[in-house]
Amino acid sequence: MASGSTLHFHILEDIARDLSGDVNFPTCLDAALLVRNALKDPLASTDQVVQVISVEPLICSKLLRLANSVSYNPAGEPTSSLKNVVRRLGFDIVRTTSLAVAMDQMLKSKNLAAYDQIARQTWEHSLRVAAIARVLAVHLGRIQPETAMLTGLVHNIGIFYLLFRAAEYPEYRNNEPAMIELLAGWHEGIGESLLHILGLPAAITDAVRDQSHLSPVETPSTISDVLYFAIALAGNGLPWQSSTLDAEEVARREADCMRYADLLKTAEDDIAELRAALSA
Repeated sequence: MASGSTLHFHILEDIARDLSGDVNFPTCLDAALLVRNALKDPLASTDQVVQVISVEPLICSKLLRLANSVSYNPAGEPTSSLKNVVRRLGFDIVRTTSLAVAMDQMLKSKNLAAYDQIARQTWEHSLRVAAIARVLAVHLGRIQPETAMLTGLVHNIGIFYLLFRAAEYPEYRNNEPAMIELLAGWHEGIGESLLHILGLPAAITDAVRDQSHLSPVETPSTISDVLYFAIALAGNGLPWQSSTLDAEEVARREADCMRYADLLKTAEDDIAELRAALSA
């Protein structure tokens, strides 16, 4: 059997070439890129953003569902106007939701069929981490909740991209150990590069890059801190994740979880609602 470095050389070389030039994004990310480009303009108006998102029904439907959820509509005043939806949620949530749609569509791609279980487990985990990150940020009051949620949502984007691309390489077909090794070793760096290309802030891309190497702190005060605790609180270690943690790290994360166990328990309804609003 080929060594890890030899086995993964071909796909990593091809991806490195893509990331340094024209990224071979799955077509389902096109809508997210259009939304990103519209929101990059500091003078963008609500009408301009509405015009961009209105061409993608899935983005519209998720934004409507989110805007009418208890988390964003505590007064119970439903709306069906996209302009009102964008005003209520803000541009950060529009960006987050467009990425949620893109990643959900990538999940449904035939390219991921061979590793459907890993992809779905990872997506469910991402949704839970995103929701927990938002609840933590609200509780702590130091990080924008929407920024925390976006970070949680996209922290595994490297996993989906690697799964999507690996379908083109015969060495990964029916070879789950090789796939797990690829994901565990490379998803963070590739995820960082993808998010940088997508125009996300450095604080988010840095948190994604360092997610497996973060040191716990007494009081979370950065996006990286919140991501660390959200991942720990989400539990249910994923197949590719377990290979990167030793017994000492697992024990430390379990101890850290106890610090926010009560918060997690009281916020389960909010977490479930946010997951439902962002999922298909």
